[in-house]
Amino acid sequence: MTATLAPPVRIGRAAVGALGMLAVATGALESVVTPTLPLLQRELDMSPSEGALLSIVLLITGALVTPVAGKLGDRYGGKRILIRLMAVVCAGGLVSALAPNLPVLLLGQVLQGAMVGALPLSFILVRKHLPAGESKVAIGVVSGLFVGGGMAGTLSAGPVAEGLSRHWMFALPTIAVIGSTALVNRLMPHDMPGRSDDAGVDWPGLLLLSGTLVTLMLVLALAPDVASQPLVLGALVLLLAAFAGAWIAVERRATSPMVDLAMLARPAVWKSCVLTFVICVGTSVAVYLVPQLFAVPSDEYGFGASATAIGFFLLPGAVAASLAGPISGIGARRYGSRTVVTAGIVLMVTALIALAAVHTEVWHLVIGKVVIALANGLCVTALVTGTATSVEQGDTGIATSLVLVTRVLGYAVGAQVSGAILTAATPSGSDVPAESAFVTGFAIAAAVTALSLLVTRTMSKGVKE
Repeated sequence: MTATLAPPVRIGRAAVGALGMLAVATGALESVVTPTLPLLQRELDMSPSEGALLSIVLLITGALVTPVAGKLGDRYGGKRILIRLMAVVCAGGLVSALAPNLPVLLLGQVLQGAMVGALPLSFILVRKHLPAGESKVAIGVVSGLFVGGGMAGTLSAGPVAEGLSRHWMFALPTIAVIGSTALVNRLMPHDMPGRSDDAGVDWPGLLLLSGTLVTLMLVLALAPDVASQPLVLGALVLLLAAFAGAWIAVERRATSPMVDLAMLARPAVWKSCVLTFVICVGTSVAVYLVPQLFAVPSDEYGFGASATAIGFFLLPGAVAASLAGPISGIGARRYGSRTVVTAGIVLMVTALIALAAVHTEVWHLVIGKVVIALANGLCVTALVTGTATSVEQGDTGIATSLVLVTRVLGYAVGAQVSGAILTAATPSGSDVPAESAFVTGFAIAAAVTALSLLVTRTMSKGVKE
């Protein structure tokens, strides 16, 4: 009891910088599969369905690990859990780098999925070791650097895989994760445990949530083929409902639930989760469709861009994404999270509508992607910041992990929906979808994102600091 009353050690810029470096490295490692999926499919002789599985397995495992990591961090100390979690991530990166076949690579990706839990643990450390105002800016910096690292990984993965090999594509960011983890371990002081209960991990809840997420991804993946296999899709929908219902029932009765539904019921938390999910669905539609539109042959309606050219076109968006976090943190500190989120949503809706209406020049897509990346960073960072500072310090990890899980789910759902739209609009015998599919995708994303303004209007002033 005496130890818990001791004042925390105040950290300096070096410790925050180490967390930022870790965010960059993990963001890069998280993002290398997506731009190189065609290359991996060729080298490992994967079918399209196996490629889809590879592209989402990290997201699924990350969504499962994140709430557990946040809860354990609140209970046993953020640094202690963070270092152990990153050891698992480093092992996964090395397994992926050395993988000779698809099963081994899938194992590596499963282990790498633990990296998603690093963000709520970083937020725990920042809140415990910095004053409230400075912690908002620090959370914004770390969040922005994670996004920037993801974009850097997207841009560099292709050239590294083509110039060296797919093995180095995983190995280089893994080496960076190992180095930055060592820095965090050296520079970040230990934080005292916040909880003393002896309840274990909610394994039934974890298994049921796993089944729910896997079934959800299968439903979305099979949706375009509903006409050819309606019974299979119907059975999966029923299975999804059963998993989800059982998971809710187990979590409501669990002594120490994996996801605290009582925490989720708090207005500040559930509104942040809903907004994050909707905003990330809209964002991921653009993230998926813009590179696809760049790659459409120039004799059709696209630009026939190579992988290198696409990376160059996406670079301004990477810069905007990396700047959005710090800007959002400063804006939330000065004007409140609600104001920042509202501004970001308006920017995103405007950009999506513009892309649906005008996408005949490269610069149209470049500017649209920049605005969407900036808007997403502003919104998600402000929502995480507002959530982190609206709950008690001991609940920071649990609350922010709920928001980050919905972020992951939003991206996964948006990507699957985008793929379904393009698949449904691709004529038989052709590899090029109809241009109307891109217009439909951007328009649907704009409409869905605009609906989130109804939620922002109800956010209490308590979200504003």
